[in-house]
Amino acid sequence: MRKLALSDEILLSVEKPARYIGGEVNSQIKNPKDVDVRFCMCFPDVYEIGMSHLGIQILYDILNRREDTYCERVYSPWVDLDKIMREKNIPLFALESQDPVKEFDFLGITLQYEMCYTNVLQILDLSQIPIYAKDRGEDDPIVVGGGPCVYNPEPIADFFDFFYIGEGETSYNEIIDTYKKCKKEGKSRREILEMIAQIEGMYVPAFYDVEYKEDNTIKSIVKNNPNVPDKVKRQVEMNLSEAYYPTRPIVPFIKATQDRVVLEIQRGCIRGCRFCQAGMIYRPTRERDLEYLKKCAKEMLSSTGHEEISLSSLSSSDYSYLKELIYYLIEEFSTDGVNISLPSLRIDEFSIDVMGKVQDIRKSSLTFAPEAGSQRLRDVINKGLTQEDILEGASKAFNSGWNRVKLYFMMGLPTETEGDIEGIAILSDMIARKYYEIPKEERNGKVSIVASTSFFVPKPFTPFQWSRMDTRDEYLDKQKILRNKINEQLNRKSIKYNWHEADLSELEGALARGDRQISKVIYDAYQAGCLYDSWSEFFLFDKWLNAFENNGIDYRFYTCRERDENEIFPWDFIDIGVTKRFLYREYKRAMDEKVTLNCKQSCSGCGATIFGGGVCFDKEGRQKEVSYEG
Repeated sequence: MRKLALSDEILLSVEKPARYIGGEVNSQIKNPKDVDVRFCMCFPDVYEIGMSHLGIQILYDILNRREDTYCERVYSPWVDLDKIMREKNIPLFALESQDPVKEFDFLGITLQYEMCYTNVLQILDLSQIPIYAKDRGEDDPIVVGGGPCVYNPEPIADFFDFFYIGEGETSYNEIIDTYKKCKKEGKSRREILEMIAQIEGMYVPAFYDVEYKEDNTIKSIVKNNPNVPDKVKRQVEMNLSEAYYPTRPIVPFIKATQDRVVLEIQRGCIRGCRFCQAGMIYRPTRERDLEYLKKCAKEMLSSTGHEEISLSSLSSSDYSYLKELIYYLIEEFSTDGVNISLPSLRIDEFSIDVMGKVQDIRKSSLTFAPEAGSQRLRDVINKGLTQEDILEGASKAFNSGWNRVKLYFMMGLPTETEGDIEGIAILSDMIARKYYEIPKEERNGKVSIVASTSFFVPKPFTPFQWSRMDTRDEYLDKQKILRNKINEQLNRKSIKYNWHEADLSELEGALARGDRQISKVIYDAYQAGCLYDSWSEFFLFDKWLNAFENNGIDYRFYTCRERDENEIFPWDFIDIGVTKRFLYREYKRAMDEKVTLNCKQSCSGCGATIFGGGVCFDKEGRQKEVSYEG
């Protein structure tokens, strides 16, 4: 029987001890002495959130299929255990073997969100691994970062040995093989990293130098090692139906954020929303085969005992065989009490019909994401959704029995006016009015409209990467305008307004487009006690402000400044396939309020055809002609 890293006394003194004991259904148990490589996969947030992350489940499955490799997991200890581990000098440990993370060959950290950066330092610190990569010795694990935030890894580049740019299915086996070969040949840590840097998609920050101009913009990004590439090319798995997919996902002991089976039906998005980083970095759109998905669904539900299956995609409605897949799931599993979760649907007649079959209408609400309050601004962001679409969808939903609608908007979008902000209140009221068009005797109680606003944060590799971001005070003024306008509406009592914290958004904006000069700020903020920054009860904005000030950095240099067309961005050494020229062209079209058609309607020549497949090609495998219309 495994010996737990924590004593019973400690486990009984912390909240949810099941976070730290491992041994869950479908977790992998191997003898560490029987493998050549030990890899610890980390999600730098609390267990319940990390266990919901599909990417780690996929990589865990890929690596554990190898007989020579043992992949285990670690998550951020909650604040109660963090305190105890520091007081008692207990090193952070992996769940499966309960062995210290510092004994592993690799520590792989998923970077899902900029606000987890202090948790990354917590993981390294509690693992007793030097926080700065330059301070690590031959016996320390090689620390690798992956996930969406690696598309600008520069703010945290000093803490990582290398970054994996792209999708995990393509190159991890080559990394492990390279590492094994290097170890057998007795190569040093630096020599191993040099070999890894020659694998396409791998970025070793130590092999690149950044030079700045007097105004603090970047003058150049130049490699200092002749054996590494000038540009790092994003890795893309083109054949998703033959790639690894975890049909025996780990089942947590305690309720996770998403306590269900997740079925990824496609990757990428055809829509081209100009604010959306995922829609650009996951191009081209690639679909999984229908029969493959049916097989995966059956195996996952059988191996886990879960009672809910969620279809994962950036835009599920655009999956070509969505109707066939959903009807199969209903027919096959609904009698077993399995619920079907359908996020990312466009609200049309088919979607409403299906949701009526799989949801309890009296308990559930429908979600619309107009993103902007006016049609003009929806055209600027290329949302591809008209006011008529929204009102028609709401009307159909109300007539089908729903009386609760959630609306998601962004505030602070480029070119936004006071009229656009007031449009959020007006549109919310128009949707409520649609409900009261139904005869009173046919209504399902009162209507409830929840309008939520988040603050626009420009992200790398989007057309809005050149845009300025609003200041905290500007955001608060806009909130006040919206609240006042909602209070003027006929159905104001039916409209509830929720908003995102402005301070958090400002910091996210600085970290999203920051450079290497910010790493010391992150380190100092962590040392001052910043941790779990995405949790509002722990967010300490004043300490972040002090860290910026103490390092002589104005964080608004990264947020409130419109970029010049030719400015070198910290992430310009990465080639994602989608070209910078295309992104700037889309930026200019946004300023001109021009809509670009989606990828199925017209090829806009974004550059993703270099990957040789997906939506860029027709069913016969011929590349579509570029037709930049709209």
